[in-house]
Amino acid sequence: QVQLGESGGGLVQAGGSLRLSCAVSERTFVTRAMGWFRQAPGKEREFVAAMSWSGGSTVYTDSVKGRFTISRDNVKNTVYLQMNSLKPEDTAVYYCAAHRGLFPGATPSIDEYDYWGQGTQVTVSS
Repeated sequence: QVQLGESGGGLVQAGGSLRLSCAVSERTFVTRAMGWFRQAPGKEREFVAAMSWSGGSTVYTDSVKGRFTISRDNVKNTVYLQMNSLKPEDTAVYYCAAHRGLFPGATPSIDEYDYWGQGTQVTVSS
């Protein structure tokens, strides 16, 4: 069973930065694409960023391009989301997710991620 645990959320002023981490307790982590998603109050969960199993490709939603960076450490079984120039509209619960398949590319399709963390709250004040 794949287990994921996010950390690093918190309260930050607009323009500030946060780094989210997601530890994955499974040896096949290195073969899975990883994604970050977020859900604001009253809204559906949406895609933020994803990275292929190899780390060779990434994809971002338009609203975070140039501000957020996804990365992974396959030795530590951890994926990160560096968030810079944060805006109030970035406020949400952020979830990391592991793709269901092995050796996939980076994909924004939420339906392809079968394993989810519990989420971490990010609040950006104006």
